[in-house]
Amino acid sequence: MTIDFQTHPDRYRHWKLTVDERVAYLDMDVDPKGGLQGGYELKLNTYDLGVDIELYDAVQRLRFEHPEVGAVVIESRKDRVFCAGANIGMLASADHPLKVNFCKFTNETRSAIEDASANSGQRYVAAINGTAAGGGYELALTTDRIMLMDDGNASVALPEVPLLGVLPGTGGLTRLIDKRHVRRDRADVFSTVEEGVKGKKALDWGLVDELVPRSEFRDTVSARADQMAGETDRPADAEGVELTELTRTFSDDGVEYSSLRVEIDRPKRIATMTIAGPHDPPPSEPAGITAEFWPLRLGRELDDAILHMRVNELDAGIFVFRSEGDADLVASYDSFLLEHAQHWLVREVVLYWKRILKRIDMTSRTMFCLVEPGSCFNGFLAEIVLASDRAYMLEGSRDPAGASAVLELTGSNTGPLPMANGLTRLETRFWGDESALAVATSVVGKRLDAQAALAAGVVTDVMDDVDWDDEIRIILEERSSFSPDALTAMEANLRFPGPETMETKIFGRLTAWQNWVFQRPNASGEAGALRRYGTGRRPEYDTRRV
Repeated sequence: MTIDFQTHPDRYRHWKLTVDERVAYLDMDVDPKGGLQGGYELKLNTYDLGVDIELYDAVQRLRFEHPEVGAVVIESRKDRVFCAGANIGMLASADHPLKVNFCKFTNETRSAIEDASANSGQRYVAAINGTAAGGGYELALTTDRIMLMDDGNASVALPEVPLLGVLPGTGGLTRLIDKRHVRRDRADVFSTVEEGVKGKKALDWGLVDELVPRSEFRDTVSARADQMAGETDRPADAEGVELTELTRTFSDDGVEYSSLRVEIDRPKRIATMTIAGPHDPPPSEPAGITAEFWPLRLGRELDDAILHMRVNELDAGIFVFRSEGDADLVASYDSFLLEHAQHWLVREVVLYWKRILKRIDMTSRTMFCLVEPGSCFNGFLAEIVLASDRAYMLEGSRDPAGASAVLELTGSNTGPLPMANGLTRLETRFWGDESALAVATSVVGKRLDAQAALAAGVVTDVMDDVDWDDEIRIILEERSSFSPDALTAMEANLRFPGPETMETKIFGRLTAWQNWVFQRPNASGEAGALRRYGTGRRPEYDTRRV
């Protein structure tokens, strides 16, 4: 089964999106029969990857299509149930890669909500009207304000440890401590109490922000959302950009988009992603931006391609990025984004590219980049060069016209597109070596040939046209021969030097601990907690600590 990450509010089965002037309401109403794969029911607003695909789509549309919205309320249409978290039947039956990719995508969506709050003037409220357990409470933790109905029933819980033999895998424990500053001893107690915490205790411990009686709940939630919406800098009278359907053609060996081509060499386990530069210059003003605006269209296609490859093409362990197009036209779009950075829609395009590049950083594939004659890795596209595990640049020309490969860094590479560690990719690349960073930043705004790019440290190596094909072939063959597990671990360790942030903690722990825990028999074995949940039989644990 191929999992598709494209959807539309008209096709949602699990969410209802409504907009009331400056406030949007995202109502969770999961269809029990609407599981992405068969064999389980999505009861009590439990969710699987299909539910989160719709949530991600809604968050994206709110940012691009609704500039008037300054606050978003996440609530439930089911009485006395907010969300009971990830569906246990799905977790028990899914294979290991799907479980981990589900957790990763879920957390990227949660991070996108936090990014909207921090950078887009679109703040979120969680209106908890009943049980918010596991991933349901984790969803609430991503919002700016958690409001809990004070009726003796509504509660918050992270019951994964006592019930399922796993840990809150989409950032719950990290957000509890690093974001909400809950004392760790209280967090320890909270994370081992199956029934969760209600009322005043939840408020006193900092698990929620406000208690509201049932009779006043709806009005109070609306009032808080109105107040938050009044603090936004988003324009109430602007026109949004409809995120129209992507044009895609799937084949046995790849996907073709309008500005991106993915070609899969299955015997070699390599996927080559070739970016096509723009054909026309940018509009004169931001008012001319549509869904066809090249950076937005390319970004959506690249985002879709990365997600598609993650879950549907597990054997393609190496992504090779290439580009082709007019470097001057790419430079004109990059200048447009920098010049109009304060415009709400341009800001959203840049923030989207920040999230796409973070998704590349977090993807467990080898990333190589090839800078060749005819490439257009300029400005924000040069971030792909810097995000890659290695980048190779061809010296000289393979073109009868004599064109050589060039690469250009701009202001897009020195601030607006930080990694999860809070640093730019240049700062991350030269972590601990200020002199090397100074050399790299000194060439910002200059077109670099192969030797200049090598001297600045922004590519791994250069090769001439005589050796290029053979050398690249050998490098790729060697990489493909290594253990995928060892490479995933190595790459995840090398990509994030520098300071730790809440985001790097979440994804680092997800990669290391959840990846490990999900494969242990205590969780996933025939007598493990995931398999025996709901059967009335207690799990059987291997009691050795390892």
